[in-house]
Amino acid sequence: MTALSEFRPVMLVTGALVATLGVAMLLPALVDLAADNNDWMIFASAGMVTILFGFGLFIANRGAPKGLSTRQAMLMTVVSWVALVAFGALPFHWSGIVPSYTDAFFESMSGLTTTGATVITGLDTAPPGILFWRGLLQWLGGLGIIVMAIAVLPMLQIGGMQLFKAEAFDTAEKILPRATQISTSITLVFIAITGVCAIAYLAVGMAADDALIHAMTTVATGGFSSKDASIGHFANAGVEWVAIIFMILGSIPFILYVQMLQGRFRPIVADQQVKAFMGFLAVAVIAGWMMAHFGEHHLGLDGLRYAAFNVISIVTGTGYSSTDYGQWGAHSVAFFFIIMFVGGCAGSTSCGIKIFRFQVFFEAVRQHIAQVMYPHGVFRAHFNGKPIEQRVIASVMSFFFLFMTSFVVLAMLLRLSGLDTITSLSGAGTALANVGPGLGDIIGPAGNFQPLSDVQKWLLSAGMLLGRLELFTVLVLLLPRFWRS
Repeated sequence: MTALSEFRPVMLVTGALVATLGVAMLLPALVDLAADNNDWMIFASAGMVTILFGFGLFIANRGAPKGLSTRQAMLMTVVSWVALVAFGALPFHWSGIVPSYTDAFFESMSGLTTTGATVITGLDTAPPGILFWRGLLQWLGGLGIIVMAIAVLPMLQIGGMQLFKAEAFDTAEKILPRATQISTSITLVFIAITGVCAIAYLAVGMAADDALIHAMTTVATGGFSSKDASIGHFANAGVEWVAIIFMILGSIPFILYVQMLQGRFRPIVADQQVKAFMGFLAVAVIAGWMMAHFGEHHLGLDGLRYAAFNVISIVTGTGYSSTDYGQWGAHSVAFFFIIMFVGGCAGSTSCGIKIFRFQVFFEAVRQHIAQVMYPHGVFRAHFNGKPIEQRVIASVMSFFFLFMTSFVVLAMLLRLSGLDTITSLSGAGTALANVGPGLGDIIGPAGNFQPLSDVQKWLLSAGMLLGRLELFTVLVLLLPRFWRS
């Protein structure tokens, strides 16, 4: 197989995805048209350019061999994601809502990776089509992440994701005949949960447009808001509790919802990952509540609500804010910095390191300690009642090492670019963990990424892509061996 023919399946899939994104751009065009805003022409133009490019790429590569090798799957994942971000940036740039293509690319990357960091100021008065496009980007990104976590990453055996390969395809055999139908079922569940979330936001007093946009970004655990002050703009306890519920729902493996619809409720109750995630959230919320209450920032049950909302928002990687939690004391800065790395469950829209990797890590440590204490004993690490293979443990350990190395390198580059230490560290962390807001005066929950330089925005964009595609998928492309036949 020649290098060109090997590249054709990658271009075929990328063309189809880019064309689909172009069709999606026609939705905010309709929103602007309905609002009598001339920006509809920008979305129509961007949509047509994107459709023509994607369709042309698809047509040019028709007849490509079906199926993808591991190398092709890795390349397709990165190439398609970058292409979608590049074209998704066009409406931002052409509308003039941001001053440069760098800012447009950053906003698009933040949207599709469901990070939630923004460079746009004046959201309260921004055109309705732009606000809808930001929400739609995160919604599409969240759906894409779920499909990738079920269909691509387990096959590539990246960062321990192979743990979910057999489980996902066993489920396909037991519940639905083909993996494509699993993707369809998950898409329908995703749409349904988004619809229920929008209705819930309407019920607690949000306007219809705000309810739809926030529903898309809540379920996708993305965090883009239609307001500069994020959820804090609404000053509504009901809005915050709705967001809390659906941020958690978005962080649970969506395959479990498919099983529930088939009448199988035991998996979601028995799943060790879900139990560990909920347990961690409970402990973290209580710790946040203590800081808010005893620091006399938010007292009593109000303190519980503020703590629950902001802690869950950061842990799940949603990135909404309802208050400047960076002002809860020096210890709060360290606390929120640490929990931003944790993330939700594998197979959800959530990001970060992921709970299951911590479980595998602690199981491996427990096994090693037992082996030291009883040298002649036989001990196996387990996850969800099944033994964990050594190569899975090695894969997870490699992920931890690579994540921390990437974090240190990115933080150092940001520091060398002129940012202060807190902004550099939290910027690197929030990009790799796809959280959104960082810490400090510039990019903290009360700040914005607009003041950063172009170099810093490109570095953070690379960090967002790296974190969202689970590190290995991107970094392996830098190895010369990858490109050898």
